Amino acid sequence: MQHRGEIVERAIRQSGYPISAIAKKLGKSRRWMYLMFDNNQLDLDKILAIGNIIHHDFSDEIKELGGNHANIAADPENPYNNQTKEYWKNKYLKLLEDYNELLKRTNEK
Repeated sequence: MQHRGEIVERAIRQSGYPISAIAKKLGKSRRWMYLMFDNNQLDLDKILAIGNIIHHDFSDEIKELGGNHANIAADPENPYNNQTKEYWKNKYLKLLEDYNELLKRTNEK
């Protein structure tokens, strides 16, 4: 059986979001968060709420979520979304190329 609290704790720690900030957004205390990590059968609604805060899709790790909520973190404008890493990399490279071109033109004058 999956331990939902441990899965959520691991995702939170990997996200880098402060536990106190997540607790505040949920209207809970830090103590409640730590108690939640010990909960084997954490409520799916709470998991989805935390996933929205930390921009994490738990559907791969928690089988009960299945495909119903597979796109919960699929916000294309979210720079923390794993699906958009390639987009932001390409955007950065394009900006870098434009900047280098501008430097060349400035130095030619």
